[in-house]
Amino acid sequence: MPKASSFSRFTRGVRHTVRAFASTKHPVLVHIVPMRRCNLSCTYCNEFDKTSDPVPIDVMLERIDKLAEFGSSVITISGGEPMMHPEIYDIIARIRHHGMIAGLISNGYYFQVEKIKKLNEAGLDYLQISIDNVTPDEVSKKSLKVLDAKLVNLRDHAKFKVNINSVVGGGVANPDEALQIANRARELGFSSTVGVIHDEMGLNKGLTDREKEVYHEIKSKGARSYARWNWFQDDLVEGKEYEWRCRAGARYLYIDEFGMVNWCSQQRGTPGIPLLEYTREDMDREYWTEKWCAPTCTIQCVHQVGHLDAWRDPQLSSSDYNKRKGKGIKKETITQIIGAE
Repeated sequence: MPKASSFSRFTRGVRHTVRAFASTKHPVLVHIVPMRRCNLSCTYCNEFDKTSDPVPIDVMLERIDKLAEFGSSVITISGGEPMMHPEIYDIIARIRHHGMIAGLISNGYYFQVEKIKKLNEAGLDYLQISIDNVTPDEVSKKSLKVLDAKLVNLRDHAKFKVNINSVVGGGVANPDEALQIANRARELGFSSTVGVIHDEMGLNKGLTDREKEVYHEIKSKGARSYARWNWFQDDLVEGKEYEWRCRAGARYLYIDEFGMVNWCSQQRGTPGIPLLEYTREDMDREYWTEKWCAPTCTIQCVHQVGHLDAWRDPQLSSSDYNKRKGKGIKKETITQIIGAE
């Protein structure tokens, strides 16, 4: 990877992080879905279908332009399998055109050399691939055996950052294979992370004793920066609740293929407002109101964004927020009232 490209990405990342700490008035991370269809059918996944069409490119570009108007920092393209979208490179280029950081989450099947070079040209900043096992089974075909040649292509040609994520507790027959996947990722020069499986509502399902051991071993070998931003998982792995302030709908947005704003991939339909009609007042409401699902939520990206504002602005129940908002109480006064209670 050229040093200039790596340095440019680093400086842009620092600039956006500084903005995130300086102001709460813009989304830090947005996941957007241009394609719900997927070429795979992993049994634990509820984020795909086999028949839907890609979102038309003019509609996708309009949505990205709207996110740019909000001052969004990072746009991550997810799915389904986003690499199946015929204009995926145009979508990435539009994100970068606005100065936003462009990310992609993929199952890894589509990384032939010519496609990697097109992603480089479009300006992709980072890629995450989830690999579930070493050899395919009835649960998942996202296996190291199938994808290793694509990973070598990425090592040799990608000018963007690559992270390999393993999910512990997904029903894969041998959880120890996650260790092999993490070790292979580091051999190739990629970063490696580990997540915890969730149910269809995004809530903790619980792990076996061996799955807990594997989780801790993978995490201990990962980058320290990642461990610092994912300590919330340690409590969840042990079956405990984690108290935090979820800012989904404000600092984090999940935009589905219909263009609706949702809390996350597992809470689709809430708040369920079209992006093109979404307002800063909507973001203010979601920033301030607590989420019922937060204590056992395992959605990593939402937690990581929440850490940015953990030190400020407590949250209210939706009824208390509406009551105080209706009385015209200012933000600073709300904070004082909550602190006194």
